[in-house]
Amino acid sequence: MFQNKRILFIFSMFFFFLNLHAQEKFTLSGIITDEINGETLIGVNVIINELKTGTVTNEYGFYSITLPKGTYSVTISYLGFGDLNETVILEQNIRKNFIIKESNVQLNEVVVTENPYKINIKKPEMSANRLSIATIKQMPVLLGEVDVIKSLLFLPGVTNAGEGQSGFNVRGGAADQNLVLLDEATLYNTSHVFGLFSVFNADAIKDLKLYKGGIPAKFGGRVSSVLDIYQKDGNSNNFSMNGGIGLISSRLLAEGPIVKDKASFLVAGRGSYAHLFLKLTDNENTAYFYDLNTKINYKVNENNSLFLSGYFGRDIFSLNRSFTNTYGNTTVNLRWNHLFSDKLFSNLSFIYSDYYYGLTLDFIGFNWDSGIKNYNLKYDFKHYISDKITLNYGTNLTKYDLNPGTIEPINEDSSINFRQLDKKYALETAFYGDVEQQLSKKIAISYGFRYSIFNRLGSSTVNIYENNQPVLYDEELKIYEKATPIGTEFFGRNKSIAEYSNFEPRFTVAYELNENQSIKASYNRMAQYLQLISNTQSPTPLDVWTPSDNYIKPQIADQVAIGYFQNFKDGDYTLELESYYKKVKNRMDYIDGADLIANEAIEQVILNGRMRSYGLEMLFRKNSGNLNGWIAYTLSRSEQQTPGRTPTEIGINNGNWYRSAYDKTHNLAVTGSYKLNEKWTFGANFTLQTGQPVTFPTGKYVFQGVTVPSYNSRNEDRLPAYHRMDISATLTPKHKEKHKYKREWVFGIYNVYSRYNAASINFRQNSETGNNEAVRLSIFGIVPSVSYNFKF
Repeated sequence: MFQNKRILFIFSMFFFFLNLHAQEKFTLSGIITDEINGETLIGVNVIINELKTGTVTNEYGFYSITLPKGTYSVTISYLGFGDLNETVILEQNIRKNFIIKESNVQLNEVVVTENPYKINIKKPEMSANRLSIATIKQMPVLLGEVDVIKSLLFLPGVTNAGEGQSGFNVRGGAADQNLVLLDEATLYNTSHVFGLFSVFNADAIKDLKLYKGGIPAKFGGRVSSVLDIYQKDGNSNNFSMNGGIGLISSRLLAEGPIVKDKASFLVAGRGSYAHLFLKLTDNENTAYFYDLNTKINYKVNENNSLFLSGYFGRDIFSLNRSFTNTYGNTTVNLRWNHLFSDKLFSNLSFIYSDYYYGLTLDFIGFNWDSGIKNYNLKYDFKHYISDKITLNYGTNLTKYDLNPGTIEPINEDSSINFRQLDKKYALETAFYGDVEQQLSKKIAISYGFRYSIFNRLGSSTVNIYENNQPVLYDEELKIYEKATPIGTEFFGRNKSIAEYSNFEPRFTVAYELNENQSIKASYNRMAQYLQLISNTQSPTPLDVWTPSDNYIKPQIADQVAIGYFQNFKDGDYTLELESYYKKVKNRMDYIDGADLIANEAIEQVILNGRMRSYGLEMLFRKNSGNLNGWIAYTLSRSEQQTPGRTPTEIGINNGNWYRSAYDKTHNLAVTGSYKLNEKWTFGANFTLQTGQPVTFPTGKYVFQGVTVPSYNSRNEDRLPAYHRMDISATLTPKHKEKHKYKREWVFGIYNVYSRYNAASINFRQNSETGNNEAVRLSIFGIVPSVSYNFKF
């Protein structure tokens, strides 16, 4: 009895002192904004100098940190902004908003000055890269079109399928394995003009971050990477406009307060006009794009804010009025930010995303429509437990409507009949939670999980196959063939056709060797339930998405990474070294001769295989001074394998590992900018990559008068090495202080030494000599450009 009372007394005293200690702690929280336009800022460092600790603002500019009672010197530090130092007396919970000022301004963007990319040595985050829009705008680009996606290709571990190709590949993964978000809405195609330009208008973008590994638990649905992009909120202080005029397109952005310091708007439009020059000739072909970014935000009170944002973009391509192709994205997001307390922040989002693809063929006589829509409800919470523990948790529910294709005759007398490919529906539910915790002065960890549930739903008719095998193997001919269904089964609306669930753990640890060096390690598992049906190396507008079902399994990826990180000279120089290994199971592979277009039984040409990739990445930056930039190098391998399902089957490529279409052994990228004076700034890029894996014919034979090429192993050959240099010069004329109008001229040369890189190599027979020959197809030689940017 005495012993029990003693234990009870000890526990009572423990909780008493714990509670007493907790009462001596208070919370400092608030919003951090830009002085000029009132924009909330993402990822701002809030540093408590006495304790050598701190926090960062979230996606909506909110920060919170709990500290012992006392007086503190607080430093606010952010990319391209001057440091702000203030003294805070913390004797009660304080809500304090900070306004910081850009260290230098050029048009509407920040000019990078002091230590913008100093590595956060302590933070348990790795395999992530954030680029400022200012940095992106300084990089030379094709035809002067600032391109968010193309700028990513200069980061380690990131490539694409080649010049003029859309999408991007991360650590040997396919483009469809990347989750691309614009204000939390999913984009299924990120390109204009079939990959020449991206859909992102840089004028409207506030922040972007690419996660290649160590991916936070709030993200899911893809197995390779996450590109998280946020639009600007709109200037809440003053009305302003900025834009630019280029060789093939122009853009204009308007923003300003609706109610000063309470509500603001942003509207940004961009459109190309190269097709107008075609109208001056007898050429009836046309190709152009346009997009629109919009946003409205309303601050209800100190604890509640509403945001409504949207994106609409279209590409139109036409050949002699007989062929017309239209495609593009539409997104809408309504968000509610709410502060339950100084420590608990929430965000509720209702999101709509639609990717549409349309095709009109007058010479055949039909219209083709396809696309994918999703409706997403997200509720996220960020709980600042203490100065050492931050908890993130939430849930989301996504409904998918997929239209593989609708064929409709143009004329009543057309021989083409109306045909609707079986529409597909799915529901994905996810719950997540992760914790960021400072275990000691040297060790910080982040750990958590995501639990996802996927249901393939009706109404739909599903084929039934003997032995549940939609693909048959002919042992005599040693080839795979389509199986014939032995029946069908109809599933009514919202009836479950197939269900999958996956536990997706995440973990990252950072060990601080000293204040300028650390080592980090991470592990994450990701599940992907939507698959892109495509036999091209680069996504195209015609690509069709399909959900996992009885035959198409979800992709599951496991990735581990370890890295070394160092700041030199107080962050003037930084070095990041990372090594990674990633494996993916249930990666789709196609049998030889697979027919993918308008195929209602796509399972008949698909086999489930696996992928693996591994590599070493290096990123060395110079962050300060008139000359800044970085060198990125990646040494990597990406392979795919589809073994036979039985001992007698040969599988794809005889069941051996073969290079994936995204394998680039060497990838070197160098980018830099030099500020000569107040008027002139110069930029340069250089890239060198191993050629793309391809399969060349090794011979030919004649069958019934038809010449047929023969091939050996898949992706056994490569295109020639790819390399290119670009340069730019920016002239900023001096303007009078009283004048609000600012302007600049940007001159550029893409591919300075006119390297004709091979986009593909075709083999043909010379009509004159009869000899076989290889013909290189190149898209660009040297391309000069000039654009004019303005702000008022």
